[in-house]
Amino acid sequence: MAGNQDENVRVSPYNDEELEYFRDIIIKKRDAAEEELESLQRSLRESMENSSDESAYSFHMADAGTDAQEREKTYMLFNRTKKFIKYLDDAIVRIDNKTYGVCKVTGKKISKGRLEAVPHTQLSIDAKLKRR
Repeated sequence: MAGNQDENVRVSPYNDEELEYFRDIIIKKRDAAEEELESLQRSLRESMENSSDESAYSFHMADAGTDAQEREKTYMLFNRTKKFIKYLDDAIVRIDNKTYGVCKVTGKKISKGRLEAVPHTQLSIDAKLKRR
């Protein structure tokens, strides 16, 4: 079997019903993250529009600094949320491929409780603790 690309593919320890249960959790988290992303995008857009509308009369250096800091924080949250959505999408792909729920370090089953709490994880709790 040398050269077979499927050698490294692990099969999920969870049955189809359990995988659908996890898919529902992931989709709910993804929907919430999409809403948050839209809200952050709106906030960034409004912030940029407001900063260009500032008149010389109402402009203060401290206000400009605070506005810039808030924009930066919102932008960081926006990027973090986009990354989270990608992790959730990747988890859905693993469910579709039936490779979901397997630790990429140990090759063992990731506990149901861990997947319920962090449904996009690819690490068992043992592997996560060893990485610290």
